[in-house]
Amino acid sequence: MVAYKALKAVANTEMTLFAQDMDLRYLWLFNAQGSWLAEARNGDCDQDFLPAPAADKAKAIKAETLKTGAPVRFELPVASGDTVRWFDVRVDVDRNDEGEVIGLIGTSVEITDQKRREDTLKTLLREVSHRSKNLLAIIQSLASQTARHSVTVPEFLVRFRGRIQSLASSQDIVTDTDWRGADLFSLVTLQVERYAPDGMEQIRFEGVDVYLTPTAALHVGLALHELAVNAASYGALSVPGGRIEIVSRIETREGQTSLMLRWRESNGPRVRVDYDPRFGTSTLERIVPNSVGGEAALEYRPDGIQYWLRVPRNQFELVDN
Repeated sequence: MVAYKALKAVANTEMTLFAQDMDLRYLWLFNAQGSWLAEARNGDCDQDFLPAPAADKAKAIKAETLKTGAPVRFELPVASGDTVRWFDVRVDVDRNDEGEVIGLIGTSVEITDQKRREDTLKTLLREVSHRSKNLLAIIQSLASQTARHSVTVPEFLVRFRGRIQSLASSQDIVTDTDWRGADLFSLVTLQVERYAPDGMEQIRFEGVDVYLTPTAALHVGLALHELAVNAASYGALSVPGGRIEIVSRIETREGQTSLMLRWRESNGPRVRVDYDPRFGTSTLERIVPNSVGGEAALEYRPDGIQYWLRVPRNQFELVDN
């Protein structure tokens, strides 16, 4: 009665029970429907119904169990068309009343969903590791560039903290979109508006909005930060009535499509020719364009600083309207 109730309970689960003789032929199977043993019949061996790789693995492990008498647990991948199903299999020796080994008894439970979750988690962890290394490389580069053009430690700390905060803000947008990237308009609002006394009333954004890849988002956000900080300190955002115009266009040149982003200041103080070398020229003209595989140029015009950045097509996608 106890055995009957136990089997009835197992029948309501995904667990399969089986027994094999010393030749590894199946003696009986219970609750096998839907598992890798669904096609097995009494008297069959694993080679009679399993693909060769799975059958060979199962046979080798079971033969070792018969030899050693030690129970074993293993994962069995079984190919089914273009997919692979995974099973958690446990086997132990079966003994008669005299204690002699007469075969094997075992259980099997499908763990395909669990394996897929594990694979997804491993992929995510690798991606996080990759992005973390990239971010650390960016920070290292910024630290070196900031230190090179800072006269005092307090000046270095102020400038470096501002750049780290810029990266953190852009990273927040990237994270909120499940690592898809960041849309250009959000980056403009986030990185520039905070430095404008009158907010977005002083900033005009015109053109196409795009989703930048995570890498491009961090670097374009950094470029916008550098331009905004300079504009707030010495340029158009440092005086009443100053204006910033940011224009984005999709351009095709020599068969290559790219995003052209232009920054133009107006109604600000007259720009001096002998500009402060501590302004983020290296960031704008080298670090940012090199990191996205694009091009950039910074111009010091009397009526205001102008900057353009070309971002290649593989670093963005168009926003669906």
